[in-house]
Amino acid sequence: MVQKRKRRSRIDPRKLTVLILSVIVIMFISIWCYGIVSRTIENFLKNNHVGGFTGVFTKPIYPKKPELDKGEYDLRMSYLAHKFNFNDATSTALFKEALKFSNASTTVATSTVASTTSTTTKVLTKKIVSDLWPAKGTAYPKVGAILPFKRVVAYYGNLYSKKMGILGEYESDEVLRRLQAQVKEWEIADPATPVQPALHYIAVVAQGAAGKDGKYRTRMPDEQIDRVLEMAKKINAIVFLDIQVALSDVQHEVPALEKYLILPNVHLGIDPEFSMKTGKKPGSVIGSMDASDINYTASYLADLVKKNDLPPKILVFYRFTRNMVTNYKNIKTLPETQLVLAMDGWGHQARKVGTYNAFVNPEPIQFAGFKLFYKNDLKQDNSRLMTPSEVLKLTPSPIYIQYQ
Repeated sequence: MVQKRKRRSRIDPRKLTVLILSVIVIMFISIWCYGIVSRTIENFLKNNHVGGFTGVFTKPIYPKKPELDKGEYDLRMSYLAHKFNFNDATSTALFKEALKFSNASTTVATSTVASTTSTTTKVLTKKIVSDLWPAKGTAYPKVGAILPFKRVVAYYGNLYSKKMGILGEYESDEVLRRLQAQVKEWEIADPATPVQPALHYIAVVAQGAAGKDGKYRTRMPDEQIDRVLEMAKKINAIVFLDIQVALSDVQHEVPALEKYLILPNVHLGIDPEFSMKTGKKPGSVIGSMDASDINYTASYLADLVKKNDLPPKILVFYRFTRNMVTNYKNIKTLPETQLVLAMDGWGHQARKVGTYNAFVNPEPIQFAGFKLFYKNDLKQDNSRLMTPSEVLKLTPSPIYIQYQ
């Protein structure tokens, strides 16, 4: 008996193609619909007003993220540039009126405020062009920025040395007592600007000996930095870690402090005076930093802010000669970092004002700082420590103040 061979079923390629395309289309439509439904639900939960369900929730499920008050920011920047006077007899009324106007207007208020509230709005609509300050083209900071909403008043030094600044000259409780008294003086001198106390600790110190790696700098032990952080907690102060790179560089020294820089209350200072690009010993000549050094450091801090969802970091760098900071026009501002160029020369009041006017005022970057020396500022004949009121008259008014 002859057995019949079974015929194999053949798959029709056209049907298979249609099947595959149908599956892809169905998947695409499903994903598209899912996206629409998800966004609709999310919008409902956030805004609490979808269709007929308005008022089902008494509060949005997802609270809106806070946003920077750009109106107040612009006003305060103009205040530092002496475009406003918030501390006259009608300061409170003027400030509120100015903020109300700026929040309702799309025009940045950069004009002079009149001496009476009744004319404030009229004057604010008249734009005045500033020569240099506020600095042009700078980035608005991320929400949570300290500057220019508060003025930072810092005590500087190193716990190992009484000669490097007041921070190491007295016992911790006495340091904090003196700092709080100094903060009070600034609050009285400028009632419109709250004061944020700070401890500015030299965490990397330039030295005369080369050391094992030949870099002429010493990194302070963690226990010393931890001690400064504990001190700061007692008065709700922020902390600056200062770096004197010597023959090293910011690319090596800044990352070494990352475990502290990811803390929300820790900021950074870098000192061009002890950045020895020529290879000479620290202290033998005045060092310098380029815009590229500052941009690297600011970008590094910005990355930490973004990765760890931190408030903006303040970056302070110093200048009392022009070459201490080179190519300033190439320095870039970022929403995550706030740049402060501080004048740290010492001497007679007139000398300090002249240095500020020569090396800070003509080359605006973002914010300005000023350094006062309890001892060195008294060395010259007829010299004394400048008062807060005198410092505030500088253009721009420094928003970061450091005492050594």
